[in-house]
Amino acid sequence: MKFTEFGLNEDLLEAISYMNFEKASEIQEKAIPEIMKGHDLIGCAQTGTGKTAAFVLPTLHKIAEEKTKGINTLVVVPTRELAMQIDQQIQGLAYFTHTSSYAVYGGGDGVSWEAERRALSGGADIIIATPGRLISHMMNDYVNFSTVKHLILDEADRMLDIGFYDDIVNIISKLPKDRQSLMFSATMAPKIRKLAKEILKSPIEINLAVSKPAAGVTQKVYLANESQKTPLVKDILADKDNFKSIIIFCSTKKKVEQLTRVLKNKRYSVAGVSSDYEQEIREKVLLSFRARTTRIVVATDVLSRGIDIKDINLVINYDVPNDPEDYVHRIGRTARAETKGLAITFVNEDDMRKFQRIEEFIEIQMEKLQPPEHLGPGPQWMQASPKNIRNGKRPWSKNKPGFKGKKGNAPRHQKPSPKK
Repeated sequence: MKFTEFGLNEDLLEAISYMNFEKASEIQEKAIPEIMKGHDLIGCAQTGTGKTAAFVLPTLHKIAEEKTKGINTLVVVPTRELAMQIDQQIQGLAYFTHTSSYAVYGGGDGVSWEAERRALSGGADIIIATPGRLISHMMNDYVNFSTVKHLILDEADRMLDIGFYDDIVNIISKLPKDRQSLMFSATMAPKIRKLAKEILKSPIEINLAVSKPAAGVTQKVYLANESQKTPLVKDILADKDNFKSIIIFCSTKKKVEQLTRVLKNKRYSVAGVSSDYEQEIREKVLLSFRARTTRIVVATDVLSRGIDIKDINLVINYDVPNDPEDYVHRIGRTARAETKGLAITFVNEDDMRKFQRIEEFIEIQMEKLQPPEHLGPGPQWMQASPKNIRNGKRPWSKNKPGFKGKKGNAPRHQKPSPKK
């Protein structure tokens, strides 16, 4: 379906044409008409499917058709990066409609606080905010939500995971009851349904291919001991000169620092990002990465969601993420908008159970590769029974597909069979 078929405002269509958008994605095709009709909505779609435009376009259409005074729309998001991304997309699409937006996410100085204060006093049509920063402003008397007609919660599951439930409820309690409310999430967990029941009125539900990797992602798995991971990263990068944008996800801030230092010593164009970095530095890294002046970013899960950077060629999971959903979001940084991409995951012996949970979640059993011969052998794959995986227990079983231990040798964590 083309964007011209939705009945969108002419000025908005001009901006869409200028940005070379022609065909709507599935979430856009299903959500935009319902939002334009004024329905509350809960949309569940994986990362990279275009859900931001699915709520931005009909919202901008309504503002362009009927200009209001004060804050018209409040968008609440889990991270600063996502707030910035949505704000940038709104500014691009709203150029010809003269709609204003402002991102409220903190991390700056008194000047940024004052600019946010002016926006929250009615100086912007659309506010995009992180819950914590917004609550800080709401403790003062100048925040004016009396004119809000639309509430949008983006990546609602992530906000609940971080622990923003009480803040979200607090924010919503200060909004007009007569409003349109939209929720977007990558998963439809029970806690999401509970929140939706509390804030949405007879919502339309759109549920698309929940939490499955994009078809364009080629997934590879290496069984690697912890000491082999950094040499394996260097080995993989050695023949990827044609890959211009690479993200490497680590589980800890310390690993981000260590791997970034190693790659800098190898003269790669690399920068690290974690929650320990000052906001200004994080923004500079992302801008440089978008501009292709920084080729490799090493990051914690602060970048697994909420960034929209096209043509990322390679994602490396230096560590297996704790949750299957996080795996999907990490590798979702590549192969966005129907492009192709490569995702490589390192699995050590301790992470095998976690990775099997991922395989069951995405319903794919992947080939387990050994590191290149010069790096030495990695651990052997040991697969747990489905019952033990569900219960989060061991032991591992050599009787399951994928076990490659030598005959007669019981794998680690498994007792030998008693002699008869």
